[in-house]
Amino acid sequence: MDVAVLEIGGSHVTAAVVAPGTWDVTEVDRAKLESQQAAEVVVEQLAETARKLPLANGLAVALPGPFDFATGVAWYRGQGKFDQLYGFNLGAALSSELGIDRLLFMNDAEAFTVGEWTAGEVRGVERCVGVTIGTGIGTAFLADGRVVREGDMVPPGGELYKTTYAGKPLEDSISARAILRRYAESTGTEAPGVKEIADHARTGDTAAQEVLAACFTDLAAALNPWLERFGVTQTVLGGSISGAFDLVESVLDFPASATHDTEHSALVGAAAHYLRSE
Repeated sequence: MDVAVLEIGGSHVTAAVVAPGTWDVTEVDRAKLESQQAAEVVVEQLAETARKLPLANGLAVALPGPFDFATGVAWYRGQGKFDQLYGFNLGAALSSELGIDRLLFMNDAEAFTVGEWTAGEVRGVERCVGVTIGTGIGTAFLADGRVVREGDMVPPGGELYKTTYAGKPLEDSISARAILRRYAESTGTEAPGVKEIADHARTGDTAAQEVLAACFTDLAAALNPWLERFGVTQTVLGGSISGAFDLVESVLDFPASATHDTEHSALVGAAAHYLRSE
């Protein structure tokens, strides 16, 4: 059974069909998303994209938190996206709008990691971790391909961003905004994005190299205790910063690799989770 999937970000929504077994992804549509509009407007934008999919068997949805993935209620506040959805039951609204009975939500970092375990860099690895770094940082701890969120071997909820490092929230040390801030503090100039900082680093810009190394050294220091507790043998990095992996691999003192498919891993993972949940 092919699976219809939506991947929702802060500025876009992707609709795709995933074929189990081969895990081939057919991207049906990628549309802009005005995530700060009223809830009803956001729902219609999502529904308009989802209607392009075959929905007879339901829909899998990957999206960022804070979100109650079991009930479909959004809890975004001060995130720069979906602020009008705070306390809103997106699941009920989408199900009603699309006329479907089965709608399954999954955290996007978890979807990415399950996708990489299913058909990517950590395929079949018994204990692995996925780390996505963009505006913030997302993590998922997998045992035999299933997400572990509880117990003392993983951070609260399995989410490393909920921890602190050097007395501050971890995302103050490792995230896109942390890298941009450190670069501005080091050089007195603002870079338009992390990609540009990585480009500078590749051309020999010492400040850019040092900033990236410092941020990922902090990531390693914060992540290592959890890798040891959970017994992780392989880590995969994704998100917008995974393209800078070649510049920071040397400071990561644990087995790690970067995804080769930044576009489709979360779609595959959401589909795999959907099929397992039947």
